[in-house]
Amino acid sequence: MKIPGLESDMARCPKSAFLREQSLWAIAVYRFGRWNDQRVPGFSRIFFDRIYWLLFRIVETLTGVSFTKAADIGPGFRIYHFGNIFIHSDSKIGANCTLRHGVTIGNKHEGGPTPVLEDDVNVGAYAQILGGIRIGKGARIGALSLVLQDVPAGATAVGIPARILLQQSEP
Repeated sequence: MKIPGLESDMARCPKSAFLREQSLWAIAVYRFGRWNDQRVPGFSRIFFDRIYWLLFRIVETLTGVSFTKAADIGPGFRIYHFGNIFIHSDSKIGANCTLRHGVTIGNKHEGGPTPVLEDDVNVGAYAQILGGIRIGKGARIGALSLVLQDVPAGATAVGIPARILLQQSEP
């Protein structure tokens, strides 16, 4: 059984990381759930869906990483230092994005819009990205930042609330 996206996620990790990096457990369960949803409806899909939800709750409890199969996460997803990661089910995360521990990606109020992170975004520890905002390709979010506004591609956001530092161009 080949699960789409998991190979790209694993490629960003050291060899035999699955046993040492608990964040990969959450990513593998997420990819399994997405894979199962693409299958033809029937008994086996229902059965595997029940297994997904059981594994999701176990991994969520053991690791403190919570994102359901409803979130749209691109390949090459990486979480360093698992724990206290919460991603809203409506959020969109591009390819090759990196999160560190304590990150929250969600809405500002119930039923509100959620963030979109484009490809190659790097999010520091305990950063909070909230509301219907867009984080541009290659942007960096500093540790402990509270991001409530769009961040352009290649820029850095730091502080509470975050201010945008544009990338310096090379001479």
